[in-house]
Amino acid sequence: MLISSGDALIDFVPTRNAEGREAVMPAVGGSCLNVAIGMARLGAPVGFVGGISTDLFGQMIADHATASHVDLNLATRSDHQTTLAFVRIVAGESHYAFYDAETATRSWTYRRGTIPFADVEVVHVGSTTLVNDQGAAETRALIADARESSTISFDPNCRPNLVKDKPAYLARMAEFAKQADLIKMSDVDFAYLYGDEPYEKRAETLLKQGASLVVITRGQHGAFAWRKGPGEIRVPAPKSTVVDTIGAGDSFQAALLFALHSLDRLHRARLASIGIDELRRALTFAANCAGLTCTRPGADPPWSHEITWGL
Repeated sequence: MLISSGDALIDFVPTRNAEGREAVMPAVGGSCLNVAIGMARLGAPVGFVGGISTDLFGQMIADHATASHVDLNLATRSDHQTTLAFVRIVAGESHYAFYDAETATRSWTYRRGTIPFADVEVVHVGSTTLVNDQGAAETRALIADARESSTISFDPNCRPNLVKDKPAYLARMAEFAKQADLIKMSDVDFAYLYGDEPYEKRAETLLKQGASLVVITRGQHGAFAWRKGPGEIRVPAPKSTVVDTIGAGDSFQAALLFALHSLDRLHRARLASIGIDELRRALTFAANCAGLTCTRPGADPPWSHEITWGL
């Protein structure tokens, strides 16, 4: 099984009504739930770990995840309200206003002993769950139990408007990066975390700290990757008509994990020895999946039957 642990919420995506006025449309989202849905739609056995409300929006989330073949038996249902995120697109980038006080996601606690990690290939973590102290602490506990047998995947997916103490947040993200085998982040996240530091220099540091693979996505400029072996790998972004970029990074993450799973390169030892050709195939597959996601509104990753490219 492949597991994604973290946020599940409702995005209010910008649209226009019949009169042409600005409006919003509710869509299921949350970075870590998007990753779970993306992997499951491609055909992997996937479970989601996190808090999901029993309210109206929580039921939308549960229905959507179940329809995408995500196993919710490891999720925690509660009567806390659902996190809501209102989205605006500025210069091609998605900007969010979150309503996240006393929500099911923020109230989630890791239930020790409930996850059969011996049967879990990868645990993916990141995003808004790691901003608050409780979510970060519970995720640390999950990683501590998972790390002996499962690969750890990490995408900080930074949301600066939720960060109250940036130095503390940067230290926290550095801590999670040290626990990860696979680190993926966007160029925007990289700039927030590391400023003007060259990509390759930071990638070298992360690899020395224990990661086996570091990937930086750059939107229309494709993706860069570094592994334990020599050589930087670059793959282009596919040409597509972009509707919005909501969920594109999550779709890339999901497709990358699925591709590594399909290539039998997701286990920690196998990931550490991945070759350039296999990694290029996995990255290209992920970039194509992200490109397809950009052609439709909201976080709507592709299904396996929509894939016209292979590994």
